[in-house]
Amino acid sequence: MSDETKDMSRRGFLGAGGAALLGGVVLGALPLEGKSLGEPTTAQLPKTWDETHDVVVVGTGFAGLSAAIEARLAGASVLVIEKMPVHGGNSIINGGDFAAPANSFQKAAGIQDSPDQMLKDMLKAGSNLNHLKLAKTVAEHANESLEWARTYVGAEFTRLNYHGGHSVKRSVQTVNQSGSELVNKLLAKAQELGVKVVTRTKLTRLLLGAGGRIVGVEVRQGHKWPDEASGTLAAIKARRAVVLASGGFSRDVALRQIHDPRLTPNFESTNHPGATGEALLAACRAGAMDVQMDWIQLGPWTSPDEPGFGHTPQVCERIVGYGLMVDPKTGKRFFKETGNRKERADAIIAIGHPVVIVGDSAAIGGQVVPKVLGKAMEVGAVRRFNTLDEVARAYDMPAGTFLEEVTRWNGFVEKKKDPDFDCKIFPDALPTAKAPFYAMRLWPRVHHTMGGLVIDDRAQVTGFDMKPMPGLYAAGEVTGGVHGAVRLGSVAMADCVVFGRIAGRNAGREKAWS
Repeated sequence: MSDETKDMSRRGFLGAGGAALLGGVVLGALPLEGKSLGEPTTAQLPKTWDETHDVVVVGTGFAGLSAAIEARLAGASVLVIEKMPVHGGNSIINGGDFAAPANSFQKAAGIQDSPDQMLKDMLKAGSNLNHLKLAKTVAEHANESLEWARTYVGAEFTRLNYHGGHSVKRSVQTVNQSGSELVNKLLAKAQELGVKVVTRTKLTRLLLGAGGRIVGVEVRQGHKWPDEASGTLAAIKARRAVVLASGGFSRDVALRQIHDPRLTPNFESTNHPGATGEALLAACRAGAMDVQMDWIQLGPWTSPDEPGFGHTPQVCERIVGYGLMVDPKTGKRFFKETGNRKERADAIIAIGHPVVIVGDSAAIGGQVVPKVLGKAMEVGAVRRFNTLDEVARAYDMPAGTFLEEVTRWNGFVEKKKDPDFDCKIFPDALPTAKAPFYAMRLWPRVHHTMGGLVIDDRAQVTGFDMKPMPGLYAAGEVTGGVHGAVRLGSVAMADCVVFGRIAGRNAGREKAWS
């Protein structure tokens, strides 16, 4: 084991344990004489309920809507609440890539893959901090859930893509290169089944009944984000269960800095503005255990030349393994282009300034959807050049060194082997030599919070007494443990749909408490 790997393992171990402890301290959820600090009691339950449903789902992304559909199919009446004025959360601005091993697109392309191989990739990226049962559940049920999304929900997927850290191409992309394709189809299916979906309804706390069972939620109806005090308080009974699918906390700078002080406001986020973690905190106040909160992922493929998630990731990720990434100050490569997200983000941050990735017309034309490229060029994040000398001048690179580096890279591409950084070079990759050339600057942004609520393989939340919390389930980015230290690109979609379905199914089958 290298010194770097040993250091990573040591920091990972300390980070994971520290996160669980720190999360408890900060969120007021450590046990105290058999109770959690700040835990609601039955005395705080309303005398009358404003609404009653079998299952209440919090969040309208992949996980929440998948849960709502499965809970309804299990025979439950279902309410889905969303604090924002529009549905979808991060899922609707997601890039639309769904990792699924042994999928039909791979088979058509002659790519050998298996759930075991995907699990190995997840564990490697996650530094083996993944909760094994959870990671295995995602790997084993990803393709089944992809097919459910295609055949039952009606979402269209059209092409196979690669993401850094995977051993093979296994990510299937939606027809519009956006998570909106699946989110909107999920919403339509849920409403077709009779699920009630309401926006501008913010969860304020979980309500506990006898025996610590979650029996409902307190919300602010008519909430006008970001006014925290807006809306009217209401109590909604959940006769069977509550499912939390509210996403992560990448936009809550104070909370993320508690767990990783480096993530100051200087680091922007790819997330939608409502990704602020209130539901996660509410669950911890009710006694739920959190885990690995200090593992926060930065996306290495975002551009400082456009805001938010932007269009650059859809171009950058398509050409890793087909083009080279360089430090513009030296004109040289500095890390493997196909490394996982944390590896690449850390390497770019270590450089200390934006880096540049370059692809020629063969790489771009063969891998990037023209519509996506057009949008990225329209906003100025991706630029086109007639010669490599023009690329060097545009980014103030030492031209001679840069051209030598391109020649060296092209030699690696021809041999399909990178002895410098062990980049994965694909069989159909060609030397970067065919004009025009395309280049974009890269600088990381906060993208995904791997930590969150502890769940079991039934998606039931675990309390600080180490037992499942009756009446409470969770799925998606609000949970922790699935991905360990690093989430592989496109596994979020699989995680959300797999565990969203599991959570909804089990919540819908719970015995009603009244």
